[in-house]
Amino acid sequence: MAKSPLGRDIEIGLSGFEGMTGTSLILGSQTTPLAIYIQLAGSGYGINADKLQAAAEKSRSLQRMLLKYTQSLIVQTATTALVNGQANAETRMARWLLMVHDRTLGNELQLTHEFMSVMLGVRRPWVTETLHSLEGKGYIRSTRGKVRIQDRAGLIADAEGYYGTAEQEYEKLLGTRLSK
Repeated sequence: MAKSPLGRDIEIGLSGFEGMTGTSLILGSQTTPLAIYIQLAGSGYGINADKLQAAAEKSRSLQRMLLKYTQSLIVQTATTALVNGQANAETRMARWLLMVHDRTLGNELQLTHEFMSVMLGVRRPWVTETLHSLEGKGYIRSTRGKVRIQDRAGLIADAEGYYGTAEQEYEKLLGTRLSK
């Protein structure tokens, strides 16, 4: 999560069960100006920064894997900048919903319109209007605090080619398919 000088947040990268936070540690930094938000309920693992760095120094294979993951996250972040600067509302929302869906189990995402507005760096009414449009096409079903993915192929089409590059990079580098 990056913050503007006015204190507005915008999501710059997503990770879930496929990844990790703290990639700055892998690159040799002890701090980062970025913030981390947990979007959905679930569980995860934590490790002390010093222990992670020591493990990576001790194991070249672990270090290589963490660096490959970091590269895939850099590609995702670059693609996010591209889509945020060039794509329309539906394209941006479709891509973002696909990325969240990739990192969850099932088709129901527990997300409020307010939270989505923060993640996408837009006003809340924009989220509501865009979700209604995607719902009208039959791609999703949106109710209070929930978005249900109903037609993933339709969302992929609406993402207009902005979805897939980062997912292919992840698969190429780590040998695991991220997209459903």
